Amino acid sequence: MTAGGTMNAPDTDRGTSGSTYANPFGRALFNKPSARALRRVGVVDVGSNSVRLVVFDGAARSPAYFFNEKIMCGLGAGMAESGRLNAKGRARALNALNRFAHLAEAMDTGPLTCVATAAVRDAADGAEFQAEVKALTGLDLWVIDGREEARLSAQGVMLGWPGAYGLVCDIGGSSMEMAEIQGGTVGRRVTSQLGPLKMRDLPGGRKARRAYIHDAVEAMTAELGEQKNRLFLVGGSWRAIARIDMERRGYPLHVLHEYRMSGASVRDTVRYINEADLNSLRQSAGVSAARMELVPQAAEVLRELVRTFKPRDIAISSYGIREGMLFEQMPQQLRDRDPLIEACRFSETKDARVPGFGKVLYHFIMPLFKHARPERVRLIKAACLLHDVNWRAHPEYRADICFDTATRANLGGLKHSERVFLGLALLHRYSNSHGAVRIERVTQLLDTPMRRDAEILGKAMRFGAMLWLQRDATPGKLHFYPKKKVLEFNLAPEATALFGEVAQARLASLAASLDAEPVVKTAG
Repeated sequence: MTAGGTMNAPDTDRGTSGSTYANPFGRALFNKPSARALRRVGVVDVGSNSVRLVVFDGAARSPAYFFNEKIMCGLGAGMAESGRLNAKGRARALNALNRFAHLAEAMDTGPLTCVATAAVRDAADGAEFQAEVKALTGLDLWVIDGREEARLSAQGVMLGWPGAYGLVCDIGGSSMEMAEIQGGTVGRRVTSQLGPLKMRDLPGGRKARRAYIHDAVEAMTAELGEQKNRLFLVGGSWRAIARIDMERRGYPLHVLHEYRMSGASVRDTVRYINEADLNSLRQSAGVSAARMELVPQAAEVLRELVRTFKPRDIAISSYGIREGMLFEQMPQQLRDRDPLIEACRFSETKDARVPGFGKVLYHFIMPLFKHARPERVRLIKAACLLHDVNWRAHPEYRADICFDTATRANLGGLKHSERVFLGLALLHRYSNSHGAVRIERVTQLLDTPMRRDAEILGKAMRFGAMLWLQRDATPGKLHFYPKKKVLEFNLAPEATALFGEVAQARLASLAASLDAEPVVKTAG
């Protein structure tokens, strides 16, 4: 293969070019006052099923979850009959919000941004609950309508996927919202009463429920029109179904964000859920008991969505309304940055032994990838920035930790295959080979050319790391001649003393991966 608001960031799936690709090592933004203001941003989401506090360390554009706690309260349980918030759920929610207010004060987040969705906005006692929250905790609860909920969820998806396009579907306990995104903007938005709590309490059994779901989805289709691009799924019930899909398929990488499903896979998994013992399935897939109670109803909704909209593919987004609230506070200049590259730059600045050497390393090894497509170049940049951030790990485990960091870290803008490529490259940065069965299973997500490129990239970084000079010094130049099967290294005079036996062995290993002979030239 290779080896040889408004957002204008590129769509990493389509590989379009743009400023992010052209200048990945531009001036960092996370030290600017506008970015530093995003440190310790606290948001609270009071949903129909759960109440959650997330504190972001968001200055680097790809937010780190400094704190994340969820309480399953079930505020919307039984509302179809009573019209009021569930009494036990209300008491649990008040206790949770009181705890969150004290935690936020201890963490110095500043004022929490708190939103309440379908249950509170629809309940007869919603305003009373809102006032009680204020009196007990001092928190201002922002009760938003369905269209605003759809907008914030769509913004959360855009935080994770710059340039994303398609249809965002956010399912809560009592409602389901949909919004179209294109060109970094949120378009048409619709809301419905298709939350699984509502579906569970609907009278008439499965037949009535399926008819209700069909009619509601048809009504949403009439407003949204044809939507056959990607379907982004946001919400705990969708994530639970994705976990079950992973379990059914024996999928090797248990990272939900950016997990992909096809329409056929959804149909198979819905059938699998209907035929399974739910308690056994819950335990094998790692789904909580409270969430599993709602999975059958959510699965019926998802089957109808896929049948009606016929999306070209389906992606799970762990980013939703809470990330959308962070996105709301970001300056446009930060929104426009690539979340992957910004997170890697931030990590290098914080953890690498020689911050800034990633840029030198990138320029040093790029002659090996002269014909790489933009999406591959982006991963090479990320790898170079991360090549030394795990240096504190024990040498025996450093390669494995690098692989795990890349494949399991909270990084935005990465497909699963790209996560594995990045992890495998960083593994080869510290080791010539790997024999771990668990790693071999995960690398099956890559085709043979991608595996080879990851090995070449890792070995190139492994060699280049032997030639540290000052931050901006050039250790020499690589030239790869694939037709001649020659890897030429022009050694800079100031780096001659660094080119010892180990460096020579690493150059030979890199050349072998390229099926080339190493040739060393010294200037002067």
